[in-house]
Amino acid sequence: MSSYLDFEKPVATIQARADDYRAAGDEAGARHAEGAARRLLAETYARLSPWQKTLVARHPARPHFRDFVAGMVEDFTPLAGDRAFGEDHAIVGGLGRLRGQKTPVMLIGHEKGHDTASRVKHNFGMGRPEGYRKAIRLIELAGRFNVPVITLVDTAGAFPGLDAEERGQAEAIARATQACLEAPVPVLTAITGEGGSGGAVALAAADRVLMFEHAIYSVISPEGCASILWRTADKASDHAADAADAMKVTAADLKKLGVIDTIVAEPLGGAHRDPAAAVAALAMALASELTPLLAMDGAALRKARRRKFLDMGRGVVA
Repeated sequence: MSSYLDFEKPVATIQARADDYRAAGDEAGARHAEGAARRLLAETYARLSPWQKTLVARHPARPHFRDFVAGMVEDFTPLAGDRAFGEDHAIVGGLGRLRGQKTPVMLIGHEKGHDTASRVKHNFGMGRPEGYRKAIRLIELAGRFNVPVITLVDTAGAFPGLDAEERGQAEAIARATQACLEAPVPVLTAITGEGGSGGAVALAAADRVLMFEHAIYSVISPEGCASILWRTADKASDHAADAADAMKVTAADLKKLGVIDTIVAEPLGGAHRDPAAAVAALAMALASELTPLLAMDGAALRKARRRKFLDMGRGVVA
C-alpha cells in the first residue's frame, strides 16, 4: 500500500476512489480514476517546492544502500572495520562489479535501514568516526589496487553524540574528505536521498557528483537553519520551508551553482514509488560517468579534481 506525503493527499483521494471502483467491479471507472491520479501526481511533482523535495528525499521507502547493492552490483563482498576501534554500521562498503561491467569497483555508502530494528542498528545512517575511518581504509585500498570508488550518500549528517566527539568525529570527516580528494583512482558520488552537512561531504569530494532529481544536499538541515535564524524548533514550521528555499538544496539549484554535475531522473512520484527503476537509472548513469574517467591516470584525476573544487562557486553572484 502506498504511503502518501501531506502534499500528495489530493492524489491519495483520487487513488482511493479508483480502489473503490475496482472493489465494486467497475474496471473502467478504476482505470479512469487511476489515470486522473497519475496526471495529478505528475503535475504535483513538476512543481515541488524545496521543502517538499526535502520530504521526498527523506521518505523511508526510498532505496537505500542495500537496495542499490542488490539491484546494480554483482559479486559484492562487504568489508568491515576501521582497524582502529570497531565496526560502524551506518557507513558500509565493499568490492563488487556494476552489472554488465568487467571493472571492479569499491562501493561505499550510508545505510539508513528499512525497519525499526535495522534503523537502530545502522544508526539512521549517521556515521561515527570509525565509519569514516573505515571509508578512508577502503578508499586507500582501492587506490593501491587501481579500483574506482563509488560512494552513495544518504544521511542527515554525521552522528553528533558525545562518544563520536570523544573519538574525533571532525578529524575523521576531514581525513575522509582528504582521502577522496587524493585518491589516485576515479571517484564517483551519488546523492541518493538526503546529503547532510560534513557527514555527506566526507564521501562526496568526487570527480563526478550525481544527484537524484528529488534528493537534497546542504551544509545543514532546513530545520537546523531555521532554528538558528528564527529560533524555532518546530520541524514542520513555515520557517523550515523558507530555509529550504533560501539554502538552494535541490538538484536543479546545485547544478546551476556547479556543486553537482549530473541530475538522475526519478520515476514518476519519486524513487520510493519504483525503487527498482530508480536503481536501474542510477546504475546506467554511474556507468556512463565512469567510462571516461577510467582513461585518466592518477595524476590527471587529482589535478582535475583539485581544479573542480577550487573553481566551485567562482563567478556566482549572490
